[in-house]
Amino acid sequence: MEQLGISRDDAKEKKAPKAEPQQPEADKKAKHKSGFIAVIGRPNVGKSTLVNTLIGQKIAIMSDKPQTTRNRIMCVLTEPDAQIVFLDTPGIHKPKHKLGEYMVKAAEGTLKEVDAILFVVDATQKLGPGEMYILERLQATKRPVILVVNKIDLIEREKALPIIAHYTSKYSFAGVVPISAREKMNLDGLLDEVKSYLPEGPQYYPEDMITDQPERLIVAELVREKALHLTRDEIPHAIAVDVDEMTTRPNDDVYIRATIYVERDSQKGIIIGAKGSMLREIGALARTDIQNLLGSRVFLDLWVKVRKDWRDRDGILRNFGFGDER
Repeated sequence: MEQLGISRDDAKEKKAPKAEPQQPEADKKAKHKSGFIAVIGRPNVGKSTLVNTLIGQKIAIMSDKPQTTRNRIMCVLTEPDAQIVFLDTPGIHKPKHKLGEYMVKAAEGTLKEVDAILFVVDATQKLGPGEMYILERLQATKRPVILVVNKIDLIEREKALPIIAHYTSKYSFAGVVPISAREKMNLDGLLDEVKSYLPEGPQYYPEDMITDQPERLIVAELVREKALHLTRDEIPHAIAVDVDEMTTRPNDDVYIRATIYVERDSQKGIIIGAKGSMLREIGALARTDIQNLLGSRVFLDLWVKVRKDWRDRDGILRNFGFGDER
């Protein structure tokens, strides 16, 4: 908070820490920390933007539409003193269909497996029923919960303390960190706060590993992100994407054939667009992100099919990778 120029009148000055004697290299290695951190919050508060920024690569897709993230995504940040495994969860909300029920179970199930929880909120939005719904569920957890007030760059700084006070009056948070994920404000402060709740432990994953998601799933999600962005409010969350083929050619180019599924014939027409214009634009934008991900030239072949009411059909949901949490 001090780094952002946000202070309290009654804030106490911190005493300078005493100089610690130099420790042998073996002792320093023993103090390496590692652990799992859940990232939760109402849909569209910037959870995926935060995780992508911390990791330094686009893994979780982003959209200004709620319920963009459907699966729990594990992202690994490895630093010299710690390895932090962030679990980016679907936004917690009251489900309206079986897909929504799966998403909420995925998010709430994550809370049982972690060392600490980041509850991300939007500084530009008032505390409402969505946030209260999450806070009620947090009452059952014994894990430390850190309040992360995102988008702090979009409000006047004197408004930050009343926002924080409102949240802290509703729940006893282990810590509070105001940030801007998009502008990379105070992310070092957030990481310092997170590390304070990690246990000492080894590096669980290789240093160059940043996610547990297979490339096919990330590719499918990048295509879905562009479809969500370009169709705006014309198509709700009736879009799913499945990668049917992903092959590396002899010249190291990658051929990808993917199918975009919708629930209605009218939605299929919107996705394809006049003379295929919308589908071409989706493909062009997705191809750029996929090439950055794979580091190769990509040929992306997109198709569109209708699967009636797929969000409420268990068999289809399982085919798309949704199902009971392990």
